[in-house]
Amino acid sequence: MKLRTSLRVAAIGLGVAALTTTAAIAPALANSTSPTPSPVAKPTIVLVHGAWADSSSWDNVRQQLQRDGYTVLVPPNPLRGLSSDASYLSTYLAQRATGPVVLVGHSYGGAGITNAALSDPDVKALVYVDAFMPDSGESVGSIVGSSTSALNVADPTSVYDVVGFADGSAEAYLKPAVIEKDVAADLSPLEQQTIIADQLPISLGAVSEVSGTPAWKTIRTYSVIGTQDLVLPEATQLQEAHRAHATITLVNGSHLSLISKWRQVAQTIEAAAR
Repeated sequence: MKLRTSLRVAAIGLGVAALTTTAAIAPALANSTSPTPSPVAKPTIVLVHGAWADSSSWDNVRQQLQRDGYTVLVPPNPLRGLSSDASYLSTYLAQRATGPVVLVGHSYGGAGITNAALSDPDVKALVYVDAFMPDSGESVGSIVGSSTSALNVADPTSVYDVVGFADGSAEAYLKPAVIEKDVAADLSPLEQQTIIADQLPISLGAVSEVSGTPAWKTIRTYSVIGTQDLVLPEATQLQEAHRAHATITLVNGSHLSLISKWRQVAQTIEAAAR
């Protein structure tokens, strides 16, 4: 009888000890659990349009990015001069974009982001869409002039309507036939007519102004290349992209692949944003 009582007391004692030990360990285990990491904020995506265009050229791309949860900014590109346009973009980034940024440029807008991105340490990636990627000392005009571009012609007035001003400055519009045949061949007639009517001119000085230190030398770079681009031919874009060690996406599009192939363009931008 005494033996059974002793065993029962011992068992109770062991149970109490186990409960006591568990109670002591539980808080320690709870405290050792790794905290749930905070979700990484998506970068802001800034879309810069090219010459003869405005912010609406990015509409389809912008809407897709916004549907996918990105904050998107589409600033106006003044098209007045490469250094002044880049300065405008730098100021815009400093005052309107917070956190990491993916900077995207189309056509002449590519020259702009090349010169503006180094001003903002938050720019984590560059995306060029049928865009100029000049090196130091190059200009948009010199790149066109060394290519098979439809704009590289002996008589500029055959592709441009030039408007001159009393101060000696001048700006260029594209002739309607050039937009229909060379710039936007894969767009509908209605889209082509809208571009013809709405085009914003570029200063001739912006075309000839040389570029500064290129941001693509130090910032991760992507390039979307329209294989049917007649304004900035595929071979020229590939040469630029390889020089910049860019991740390349080829699309079967014209110089306006941001409109005709907007889904692939948006996908590449999102890849750069990850």
